[in-house]
Order: sequence, then structure tokens, then C-alpha cells
Amino acid sequence: MLTPTRPRHRLAVALTALGVLLTGAALQTATAAPAHAATTHRVLFDNGHAETAGNADWIISTSQPNPLSEDSSPSSETDWTGALSSWGVALQKTGDYGLDTLPSGSKLTYGGTSATDLSNFDTLVLPEPNTLFTTAEKTAIMTFVKNGGGLFMISDHTGADRNNDGYDAVKILNDLMTNNSVDSTDPFGFSIDSLNISSGYPAAISDSTNAVLHGSFGTVTKSLIANGTTATLKPADNSAVKGLLYRSGYSGNTGAFFATSTFGSGKVAFWGDSSPIDDGTGQSGNTLYDGWNDTGATNAALALNATEWLSS
Repeated sequence: MLTPTRPRHRLAVALTALGVLLTGAALQTATAAPAHAATTHRVLFDNGHAETAGNADWIISTSQPNPLSEDSSPSSETDWTGALSSWGVALQKTGDYGLDTLPSGSKLTYGGTSATDLSNFDTLVLPEPNTLFTTAEKTAIMTFVKNGGGLFMISDHTGADRNNDGYDAVKILNDLMTNNSVDSTDPFGFSIDSLNISSGYPAAISDSTNAVLHGSFGTVTKSLIANGTTATLKPADNSAVKGLLYRSGYSGNTGAFFATSTFGSGKVAFWGDSSPIDDGTGQSGNTLYDGWNDTGATNAALALNATEWLSS
């Protein structure tokens, strides 16, 4: 029922005006450029385990935990400072990822209240850690993966002990897989080889349906070894393990330079060298080499496709 204070003709005028406004809004919505998709994937890059020791600079940005504080809208690798800035910027530019870094001096946790707690993320990237994970950290990482998280482990060659504490990435990542409270019985179905392979271009297997080799960031054909290592696969321990790129002359269960697996509800990826993720730019004082854009390989597509697969 209409109130006495709003005559019928005034209501009609109001409704007509409202119709015009709604029509205009509909036209504006129809013709406006689409916005970026809402962030769907959260990725945490680890810098709590000496990832910048020696000449290493395995960070996406010096602004930590949030790289957007360095540049909120990066367009090139130099907008963020770090040898992994190309990786971070490429993900950021899609509009589909939220990125953070676990700062130096921090510990990995799962189920806590910290903003960098693994429960807030889809994927954890371990870019050549150089200090051992604590017992609590190993429990956190393994539980995170078991419950559906993605784990990206990047090693380097044996002997790459950049902080001289007696542990290189080979020992540290093998310790994670074999000495934890969640599952130490070869949970991912592979072990990292104690090798120092000086050079090579590991080639991808033929599998047109594989999301890592044929993802939205491009087709992977080869990667780069510049003093790196490989993994030995053990499908009897985990049938999901699969080698995707192999050192020249190797196949099957030996010489896997890049491999994937699953554990519980989560996913795992392994890369045998940090050289392919180095974009050659970073903090002053470090000697860096551009493997990310190596013309003989497709390292960027491999890193980005794998991140997408792990996060989805």
C-alpha cells in the first residue's frame, strides 16, 4: 500500500529513473573489460633455510613476506629484487596467484596462527635449502602435503654447502623424506642422488597429456644442468612417482632430473638443480647466471607449469 507521503506519479517517476540507471549499469557491465580473476592459488617461497647463503639468491623479492611491498604491480623481473624474481613476477602478472616468502629466521609451521603458516597456502617452494629442517618443521611439511598441499623441492649438486654447516640440499631434502614423524618409508617414491653433474640438457619424455610438460605456460622440451643432480625413482614404494625429464642416456628409474609424485591428498615435484630457476638478476654482490632464459631449454615453462599443477 502506498503511503500518503509518496504520490503515485512520484513513484512512477522514481521507478522510471531506476530503470534507466539499471539499464545503464547493465550496458556498462557488458562493455567493460574483464577484471583479473580472483586469486585462487597461494604460494609460499621458503627463505628460512639459508636460501641466500654464498652466491645463492633464491628469493622472489627482498620485500618479505609480501613482495608487493617492493612493487605492487611488477611488469619485469627487475621490479622485484632476487634471482627468482622472474618466477614470481610471471605468476603475479596472471592475477591468479598470491605470493609470500617465509623470511630468514622464521620456521615453517602448519596449523598455527602465523600469516605464513602453511595452512594458508596451496604450495610450498623449497629452492635449494641449506640448513636442516627441524623435527617440527618436517612434521609440518609432511602433514601439509598429506592434507592436500603442493611441495616443490629444488636441489643442487652434492657438496653445494653454501653456508659450510655440513649440509647441502641433497642431504637436507633426503633427510626430510627419510627422517620425519609422518612417514619415513620413502613416502614420495624417490631419493636424491649424491652427484655433481657438470652440464647437460635433460630432455622431456613424450606425454602429451601431462600437465607439467604441456601446461598453460607452454610446452616443456628440455631443462638445464649446470652442476646439478638427479633422482632415483622407486615406484614399488610409491606407484605415483614419475620421471618427466631425464639426463642424457638415462630413463626409467634412474637419471630423473625432474620428477613428480603424490603423497596422501597432496602433490610433489622435484628438480635436480637450482641453475634453471636463476634469472641472473638479484641482490648486488652475488654472482648469478641466467638459466631461466637459457635458449637451449624451456625452464620458465617447466617452473610455471609445475607451480600451476602443484597449486591446483
